[in-house]
Amino acid sequence: MAPPARHAGALAAPPRRWRVSRSSLITGAGLVVVAGFAWIAVFAEAASMSGHDDGLTTSDGPMIGTALGLGEAAAYVGSWGVMMTAMMLPSAIPMITLYSAVAPDMAERRGGHATPASVFAGTYVVAWLATGVVAYASSVTVSAALNADDGAAAAWLAPYGVAVVLAGAGAYQFSPLKHLCLRQCRGPLPFLATRWRSGLRGAARVATAHAAYCIGCCWALMVVLVAAGAMGLAWVLLIAAVVFIEKVLPFGMRVTGITGAALILLGLLVAIEPQLAAVLTR
Repeated sequence: MAPPARHAGALAAPPRRWRVSRSSLITGAGLVVVAGFAWIAVFAEAASMSGHDDGLTTSDGPMIGTALGLGEAAAYVGSWGVMMTAMMLPSAIPMITLYSAVAPDMAERRGGHATPASVFAGTYVVAWLATGVVAYASSVTVSAALNADDGAAAAWLAPYGVAVVLAGAGAYQFSPLKHLCLRQCRGPLPFLATRWRSGLRGAARVATAHAAYCIGCCWALMVVLVAAGAMGLAWVLLIAAVVFIEKVLPFGMRVTGITGAALILLGLLVAIEPQLAAVLTR
């Protein structure tokens, strides 16, 4: 007789104690290398744009959308994917290396086969790459508004839009959804214990679920990156650090409140002094 459905997660749970295996070490090292190369590309992109602006994105740069176009969209989404790999992959290393460590044992217990951790990592990166489509559409919308016939009015309103984005992102840091998603991201073992699936498709499903929680945790911070069509290098570094601290370090949950309060305060300052927006979006 099949066990009751409510016990399936318990029977499928990975062992509570797991040793650092050679495969998990190799996986972790590989992820660090990939993230490192992504950061090199991010800095190279910033350097190439330094003649126009101090950030990664300018009105003349390849990452800014000014009109809907397949070639432009591909360039934007590709650059966005590299940036997301640099920013998000480091904080996913604990989850992916744990997956690599427990996969053989789980496959043996479940009667399936161990899927390489590269499938998990690749699915995770592709999920973040897909968010670039939304970022591109947002950039196109903002660019179109700023270049419309009433562009002067849009330019006047833009700083207040930045203020709303900053304050909104700060408020989201205190939301129940943010905390729910962050807890899922911070608990690799419970996550795998309750969502494990065998095989190639199963690994992709688990990775997609993890990516969904990470997007739910961090989407508001990513909106800050595209506020007013700018993704400054300083913001990239700052938000990447916040994401890593929140998801990996022991005091990460407390940092969400500090970050939220800082963003709300910054949004209020921009609303009071709109010229500050130009400094923040360089």
